[in-house]
Amino acid sequence: MSVAELAKTPQTMASDGALKIGIVTPYGYPHPGGVNEHVRHTHDALRELGHDVWILTSKYGRERATEGNVVRLGTGWSIPANGSVGRVTFGRGLNRQARTVLAEHEFDILHFHEPFVPFLSPALLGASRTVNVATFHAFGGFSPSYWLGRHATRGLVPKIHGRIAVSGAARHFIGRYFPGDYRIIPNGVDIDRFVRAEPMEELRDGILNILFVGRLEERKGLIHLLRAYHRIRKRRVDARLLVIGSGPRMREYRRFVATRRIRDVEFLGRVDDDAKARYFASSDIFVAPATGQESFGIVLLEAMAAGLPIVASDIHGYKNVVQRNQQALLVEPRNHRALAAALYALSRDPELRLRMGESGRDKATEYDWVHVTARLVEYYREVRAAVLAGGGPSA
Repeated sequence: MSVAELAKTPQTMASDGALKIGIVTPYGYPHPGGVNEHVRHTHDALRELGHDVWILTSKYGRERATEGNVVRLGTGWSIPANGSVGRVTFGRGLNRQARTVLAEHEFDILHFHEPFVPFLSPALLGASRTVNVATFHAFGGFSPSYWLGRHATRGLVPKIHGRIAVSGAARHFIGRYFPGDYRIIPNGVDIDRFVRAEPMEELRDGILNILFVGRLEERKGLIHLLRAYHRIRKRRVDARLLVIGSGPRMREYRRFVATRRIRDVEFLGRVDDDAKARYFASSDIFVAPATGQESFGIVLLEAMAAGLPIVASDIHGYKNVVQRNQQALLVEPRNHRALAAALYALSRDPELRLRMGESGRDKATEYDWVHVTARLVEYYREVRAAVLAGGGPSA
């Protein structure tokens, strides 16, 4: 769409006031996941700032096509991807649906999260006649899907007027396939939820609580934490391991614990946000043993907001969030002995735990959703002004 055509549309009326924003997530909102958590918080924060915000996503099962400010197009399917589970949207007439929804809503901004995930996001991007901003979350090694996708999406790339990466690692990764200028705007955290959370009395019994939160899949590294925990228990550390999350490796991990008779490992499954915050408030150490392919690490922000010292893998995505020996002890990925040594050191040093926890809580304020969303709105306006002026956004 040309600048002249854009200037004639109703969207230009909102350049200085409230914006009408469509947030596009191909991951079946509100299904659990880091991107959808990001979408939920920015949606809520943007609405509190007075903007008219809608979420455009795919439909799974018997979900409604429209539910509040959520509009669903096509049908989503889960597929293995990047050591986790990805989602792809199919549907007869998906392009037509995209044109109809966008014509009805006349958004000022369309904000795409991972804009090239098939086929919902490309359909909406192709049909868009407004200002398009994209956030890239992924990080990893060589990606065949991105390598192939850069050719398949060649005609769509120029329609993205503003590009955001959630971290330097994510910017480096996506820049290999789609070179350009990227603004880093990180994930955020609901600090108030973790600050006001009350500990669970049954867990404040003098036993050291070690917390893991994540999907139970290989790349999240729980098996290495289980080995490390087994090791420190042999060194007579009186501890309890709390595991929040579900996933395809649940049975394998339970069997590992049972066959080795590892005591005091509690598999808690999925919990709601309030319960999760209470588990953080009840814990003494947080562990993030991911093996790689993490662009940011939202769970690290949650641990810092809760004032917990962290033991984490020494990977690019995590080093964008925590500082070594300040908020976290960083250890070699997949090295359960190094993980055990860090846990043992923290278990024996309550003053170090307190000092690292306080440092984390101070640093977490930088990532409050209010601050992050204010930066996002500033970028929306910057990009929109540049498009209307006939130029491009500054980096």
